[in-house]
Amino acid sequence: MNIHDSYPLRDKVAFAGIGTSAFGNFPANDSYGLGCEALNMALDDAGLRPGDIDGLIVNRIPSYERFAEMMGINPQYCLLTETPGRFSGVSLSLAMQAVATGAAKTVALVYGNNGRSKRVNYGGGDSQWSAWGMTSPGASHAMMWRRHMHDYGTTHADLGWVAEAFRHHACLNPDAVMHGRPITREDHATARPICEPLKLLDYCLINDGAVAWIITSTERARDMRRPPVLISGYARQDNFTYGSAPPTDYWQGAFAKVQGEIYARAGIGRDELSGLGIYDNFSPTVLFSLEGMGFCPHGEGGNFVKDGTLRLGTGRLPTNTSGGHLSDSYMQGWGIIAECVRQLRGDCGARQIPNAETMQYICGTNIALSAIFRRG
Repeated sequence: MNIHDSYPLRDKVAFAGIGTSAFGNFPANDSYGLGCEALNMALDDAGLRPGDIDGLIVNRIPSYERFAEMMGINPQYCLLTETPGRFSGVSLSLAMQAVATGAAKTVALVYGNNGRSKRVNYGGGDSQWSAWGMTSPGASHAMMWRRHMHDYGTTHADLGWVAEAFRHHACLNPDAVMHGRPITREDHATARPICEPLKLLDYCLINDGAVAWIITSTERARDMRRPPVLISGYARQDNFTYGSAPPTDYWQGAFAKVQGEIYARAGIGRDELSGLGIYDNFSPTVLFSLEGMGFCPHGEGGNFVKDGTLRLGTGRLPTNTSGGHLSDSYMQGWGIIAECVRQLRGDCGARQIPNAETMQYICGTNIALSAIFRRG
């Protein structure tokens, strides 16, 4: 028997509740207040009370102790994770492990970010990138995409299919920051340059906001208010590429390991997926992720996304149906995972994937990470 046939966490842990605050510019609030809003929504979604929470993981909220006090919870399992976006998926895996091992029965995971109102710069000035002449993560991704264009013949226009599809989805999502503001591929092509070859519409949207998930055992989740969404599989491989230049392999080595594990662990193949949620801090990351996870050969991402492959209603693989980081809001993966849960519950209204049964989350940054979810 293949070792993955008995993957011990398959479908054992589930989402029982989710909540998202509004996204925008809220200078009167902070990450604590935003996080409390999202967690109260998630508790109501699950039909739970604060006292039912015995595990807490927070991200971009300075103190789990203060947050627990504000929410009136007394968890036995507590953790404050690092701030980069890859920790959305890492936090999910830690919650799965906590529930599976009995460290906690019901874990609240809360992300709160008031970076827009505080005018937080992701790079520039005296940042971690400046020692090597980098101005921002966007500059690093621009260099990666320039190399991809050189190596494979892809073009900036290929990225327009990604940006246009995700903006179309945002226009179907009344809560998206860019709702009601459609774009065309020509708009993408003629947008203001930021760091060549990337332009304005290739960049994510920095906003204030918060997202909360409540994770528990599948058995317990079945007794709660909303239908459970099961976590079928999870895989991770860090890249350890913090040197003086962007990675030259587009994280393909790490992706290869994750690809070799995730589908076997979940018992769900690529051809069984209803849709995707891809970490789109910049538009090229979507193509790197599709290539890395085997949806198309290396270098063929541009051809793969042409003709609306990722667009709801016309494409065969609807992706980032909330609008994603490019057109909903940059909640560092947390909002994208929440959207996967909503899709599998059938809660997405005009942007609903018909008969959604399975969704895959993919994150490629300084980590390759993926999780597959299915309707319970």
